[in-house]
Amino acid sequence: MNTPRRPIRSYVLRQGRVTDAQRRASETLLPRFGVPYSREPLELDRVFGRAAPRIIEIGFGMGEGTADIASRNPGNDYLGIEVHAPGVGSLLRRVASLGLSNVRVIQHDAAEVLEHMIAPGSLAGVHIFFPDPWPKKRHHKRRLIQPPFVALLVSRMERGAYVHVATDWEDYAQQIMEVFSAEPRLANTAAGFAPRPAWRPQTKFESRGLRLGHRVWDVLFRRKE
Repeated sequence: MNTPRRPIRSYVLRQGRVTDAQRRASETLLPRFGVPYSREPLELDRVFGRAAPRIIEIGFGMGEGTADIASRNPGNDYLGIEVHAPGVGSLLRRVASLGLSNVRVIQHDAAEVLEHMIAPGSLAGVHIFFPDPWPKKRHHKRRLIQPPFVALLVSRMERGAYVHVATDWEDYAQQIMEVFSAEPRLANTAAGFAPRPAWRPQTKFESRGLRLGHRVWDVLFRRKE
């Protein structure tokens, strides 16, 4: 009897320390700002209580960038996807402290969320900032940005929507550029790598890397059909 192959995950659920404040935020705020995983498409107008451009952020980390972007763009709605509990609690705390009404959180695997919960052509933008680079060559198959995932992602984007990835690993940046360039429904917005847009906040993680001499590569494409 053949057993089904387990999908390759782009993350490992590490037992990171959840602070008391993060735990309280998840317990009290997730019912309000969280969206439970479901195998049914979301009605995003109902989730956010209005019609507006929808931007997804995949892997928002501790959420400082997500909250900053959402606070400066109140006309957009932001759906953050993250599997790690400390980051979910951290973003929820920021959402509450800033009084943001345009952020919702799904604590689940991004590929499954995109496949089952996001309707085709419903996204105005996608942010993927500093995805796990899986630097060892034998682990490259775990990297998030692969042709099947990008094809799924693009199918959820409306015409003219953008997808923006930033990474501080040069070989991953080259892979992302190659995968995006090979997707016929995407067009590069720059001649190569894009300059960092002013609206993308510099996280503590990025600032630390820059101080250490690391470079950051931005890849910014749009759906053309």
